Amino acid sequence: MAMFGRNARSLRTWFQAAALLFLVLPFAPAQSLADDKLSLRLDWIPNGSHAPFFLAEQKGWFRKAGLDVTIEDGTGSVVTVQLVGAGQFDVGHANLSSLAIARGKGLPVISIAGFVRKSDMGVLVPAGSGWRTPKDLEGRKVAFTAGSLEGPFIDTFFGASRGKVELLSVDAAAKVSTYVSGSADAVVSSVPYVLPLVAAKRPSDGILFADSGLDLPGFGLFTTASTLTAKREAIKKLTNVITSAWVYVLDGHVDEAVDAIMKSRPQLSLNAAVLKNQVGQFEGYFYTEATRGRPFGVQSDVDWDRTVKVMENAGVLPRGSKPSDYFTNDLIDPAYFQTILR
Repeated sequence: MAMFGRNARSLRTWFQAAALLFLVLPFAPAQSLADDKLSLRLDWIPNGSHAPFFLAEQKGWFRKAGLDVTIEDGTGSVVTVQLVGAGQFDVGHANLSSLAIARGKGLPVISIAGFVRKSDMGVLVPAGSGWRTPKDLEGRKVAFTAGSLEGPFIDTFFGASRGKVELLSVDAAAKVSTYVSGSADAVVSSVPYVLPLVAAKRPSDGILFADSGLDLPGFGLFTTASTLTAKREAIKKLTNVITSAWVYVLDGHVDEAVDAIMKSRPQLSLNAAVLKNQVGQFEGYFYTEATRGRPFGVQSDVDWDRTVKVMENAGVLPRGSKPSDYFTNDLIDPAYFQTILR
């Protein structure tokens, strides 16, 4: 359990503080006469980053909050952002870089909670290869997906080495298999997601986008302005249930969360050990310097300001954006968290 201990002390301290707030603040019962229906679209098929969704579903925490939540698997962050932006789902879980790009193009989406607040994107390379920078990948075959969230940042990441790297554009579902088979020397993806998937067949290391100055957000929750207006209280409950569930998972309940994922999708060939490893890998990306010690899910103006500048320089956002265009912390309520866990 050592891999879950890096932030255990701060999480536990915050957890206890939230409980004290609950004792002194009034609270109206969450269960209403009729449950509020919400549809949630994930970014991909179930993995470790989805632990709180399925745990909350299995333990009845959504129902306890007066919510009737349907969870649908995804086919990529870009698609999830588009579908939520088009009003086909109430809330989405996706990489918030994709949200920012869509917002810059006029889609009225906004982040309501950030979980993976340090960029998890990078290039996975064989362990022991000694490849640590984009320059080390010159002359190598690197698999990526042009239409995925990494597409707009490939040129910026590789910089002067861009023309010396052989980029293989493959479907998102084929990236990992292309890399594991040896058809590619490296693969661009979410490092904490892929590392456990390839550990048995091709142990790997990651070269992070963030180490090349690409300060991008990772995964989080989002919705649209119109949906937030129409269903604000229900979405606020959903946000706090999921955030609360993440804290619960990291406070020594990883196995319970993994079991919930496995039970939720028995038709899929999911591996419990891989799921558990993914939760542990993602934990290292939950905090930035600007968010350390703050309630789980809270986002930072400082982090988003860096992201906006990176994206403007990469040409994927128009000049003149400000952090508040892309996120809000207004839905996160630490005093609410403990009501779900009782």
